[in-house]
Amino acid sequence: MRFERVRSGLTESSENATALAVNSDGDVLFSSGDPDAPLYYRSAIKPFQALAAARAGLELPVEHLAVTCASHGGFPVHLAIVEAILQDHGLTTADLRCTPGRPHNRVAHDMQTRRGNSVPEPRFHNCSGKHAGWLAACTIAGWETTTYLEPNHPLQQLTVTIVAEMTGLDPEPVGVDGCGSPTLRGSVRGLALAFSRLDTDPELRPMAHAMKRFPALVADNLRPDGRAGMWWGGPQKVGAEGLYAMTRSGVTIVTRSDSGRGEVAVAAALITARRVGALPNAMAEALKDQMRPPVMGAGREAGHMELIDA
Repeated sequence: MRFERVRSGLTESSENATALAVNSDGDVLFSSGDPDAPLYYRSAIKPFQALAAARAGLELPVEHLAVTCASHGGFPVHLAIVEAILQDHGLTTADLRCTPGRPHNRVAHDMQTRRGNSVPEPRFHNCSGKHAGWLAACTIAGWETTTYLEPNHPLQQLTVTIVAEMTGLDPEPVGVDGCGSPTLRGSVRGLALAFSRLDTDPELRPMAHAMKRFPALVADNLRPDGRAGMWWGGPQKVGAEGLYAMTRSGVTIVTRSDSGRGEVAVAAALITARRVGALPNAMAEALKDQMRPPVMGAGREAGHMELIDA
């Protein structure tokens, strides 16, 4: 899929996106680009990283589970749930080993700054929910908590096993994610296979339910992926470097933008959903700004990002 950014009638830039849509039997409904090109899954595999915590014995309320699957915006509700997960298991934010950061959402960032919280902290990192869930799982399993991000830690080895099982691909050798955790290798096709199982695998049902029910906890209400999640009605997850996955009612769509821009991946996914009949007209109308993102100039629309070739 090829997109152009048009400002005041002039094409300023263009970029490509890979897209793959499959049904519950694995049949390809639509494909564009190379779905087998290697990539890191980054945060798009968080529901399967949450499954590792569950297999280690962790059980959480549905809202808390949603935040362990999240790349959250850093709003007070996200931070409160992260802290609650830790406190419920005898831990504190000092136990988090994720990279200190600032709230992912600009509104949340400015809110913390006004409160006098201007220093990067691990709890602000958009992956702190995943880390809180992992730490809680370690306390239940009796595993070391200070080294939970090491690739040879039992939790990370369990995650590798799960991702290999769900994607059908060898996810090693691992890389280092932005939050400091191991990030696993794969492809758009591998992620599509894994996400299709969110729709059917009983073991993944709690993660799928949490992500479907609380999309604003998985992202926020302002980002393109969060806006899509409000309407999609099924699990959906963004990953760094322009990776996006969504599944519902036997249709799974995974996209990746060559530029690494998340808004391109979301637009490609929604356009693909429309193409395969998985995006009703009312939903498409509600998500028109995510399907055709505006190009802004001086606070007003000066153009749009346009699909020019599927």
